[in-house]
Amino acid sequence: MKLVFAGTPEVAVPALDALIASDRHEVAAVITRPDAPAGRGRRLVASPVAERAEEAGIEVLKPVKPRDEDFLARLREIAPDCCPVVAYGALLPKTALDVPARGWVNLHFSLLPAWRGAAPVQHAVMAGDEVTGASTFLIEEGLDSGPVYGVLTEEVRPTDTSGDLLTRLAFAGAGLLAATMDGIEDGTLHAVPQPGEGVTLAPKITVEDAQVQWSAPALRVDRVVRGCTPAPGAWTLFRGERLKLVQAVPVFDRTDLAPGELSVGKNNVYAGTGSHAVELLWVQPQGKKPMKAADWARGVRIAPGELLGL
Repeated sequence: MKLVFAGTPEVAVPALDALIASDRHEVAAVITRPDAPAGRGRRLVASPVAERAEEAGIEVLKPVKPRDEDFLARLREIAPDCCPVVAYGALLPKTALDVPARGWVNLHFSLLPAWRGAAPVQHAVMAGDEVTGASTFLIEEGLDSGPVYGVLTEEVRPTDTSGDLLTRLAFAGAGLLAATMDGIEDGTLHAVPQPGEGVTLAPKITVEDAQVQWSAPALRVDRVVRGCTPAPGAWTLFRGERLKLVQAVPVFDRTDLAPGELSVGKNNVYAGTGSHAVELLWVQPQGKKPMKAADWARGVRIAPGELLGL
């Protein structure tokens, strides 16, 4: 098939690579979000998908909005058979959905209908799911509600951050998306409607969502820290300033600390929760680089009974 691939962040690059490497399909063009300011100088930088497509000599389309008439006209000129999508980042209007004869097929990082939305991996980690996965489905106008072509499963490991899990799913999902294109092309794969039960939503995680609540149990604190790593980053307040929590682990034999109460040893920093303590391993003070929590504690000279979260 002639394909037009839509995607933006680094997590979409493995799927693009898999389709470029396929000897059954041609990636005629790539659609991605417009260049965005990045770094201290805030200079405009192309998306990872745009950079990879340019390296491969593939035409790159960067519409401000997918309903822009110039973009739609070029898409019709290319006349793709199918448009595979991975984390493109913009809603597709019906005028775009109607262009490819075999539709737009999204690689979504959950076992649909669970975790429909922008942040499925983060929500899976924060909810304590033991298994998640990826699905390929035909895009409709609803939110991740279209019929499913294929799925794969992936164990959520006890120490996984959302970044760890998403990286594994990106590479495994690349193979799933390529196999889905093959099955659509040769007619052996047919989309099956999603069940009506088991629908959960995964909206974008906000900075407010990432604030640690020390009255919650230690397992919940652990899941919030892992689920919000690397973005947007779990955080708390310390002496009126934000402190990012990069890594923290539950300590099940310590129950002597009040929620948010800090206890500092020679090489350890503990914080109380609504159940057991957690050990802070890595933190990032405001305006500084990540550091070992013990080094941070020595530098700020924590007083006995001092609290996080106030």
